[in-house]
Amino acid sequence: MGRAYEVRKASIAKTGAAKSKLHSIYAKDIYITAKNGGIYPESNQNLKRLLEKAKNDQVPNDIIKRAIDKVNSGVQENYDTLRYEGFGPGGATIIVDCLTDNVNRTISYIRGVFSKAKAKLGNSGSVSYLYDNYCILEFTGLTEEEVLNILIDNEIDIKDIEIEDDNIVLYGDPTDIHRIKNAIINYKNDIIFTIDEIAMIPQQKVKLNNDDLIAFKKLIQLLEDIEDVQKIYYNVENM
Repeated sequence: MGRAYEVRKASIAKTGAAKSKLHSIYAKDIYITAKNGGIYPESNQNLKRLLEKAKNDQVPNDIIKRAIDKVNSGVQENYDTLRYEGFGPGGATIIVDCLTDNVNRTISYIRGVFSKAKAKLGNSGSVSYLYDNYCILEFTGLTEEEVLNILIDNEIDIKDIEIEDDNIVLYGDPTDIHRIKNAIINYKNDIIFTIDEIAMIPQQKVKLNNDDLIAFKKLIQLLEDIEDVQKIYYNVENM
């Protein structure tokens, strides 16, 4: 099973199981992206990509519209991005990305969860160096040769390519995600990306025993319940 499968699992974990949590994440992201880069997808590539993802995740149109309307109406909401890195049982590592309008509240929640789950918070950089930051795109409808020719023609370097059945999975530099997508769509405009992520991928994975796995699952669940948590990455393979 390739890394693409691990990305799918990470995507599920980081968005949370509840639809309301997923919708809240998108609402914040769309508001900030539109506020920073403009409300028109044609001139704001980050917003365009985010709206495509929201559509694929079946986010209701009214949630998207409300987020953009906030920008139009001049509503000011300020958010800070925070990253926490920590250690769980059995060699498990975890990265938690948050988006918050109240830093003290978020720090208090995160510390409380790590303490309750008997996990340990680390310093900035104590875990992230064990992960690679990639953009990941998965799609069907092209051959490997076609994809490689597209990348060469557009002078785009990628980190890795995986072929799994009819699926093509590309791993690249996060700053190249729009270039890669646009090059592929310009070649064939009906391509649908089943994975469209910028993610932290662990360089090595661990397998936890029963007790450690139960404890780590508790940690993940408690983190997912925090509204400010946007993304969760970890190196446990048997989740």
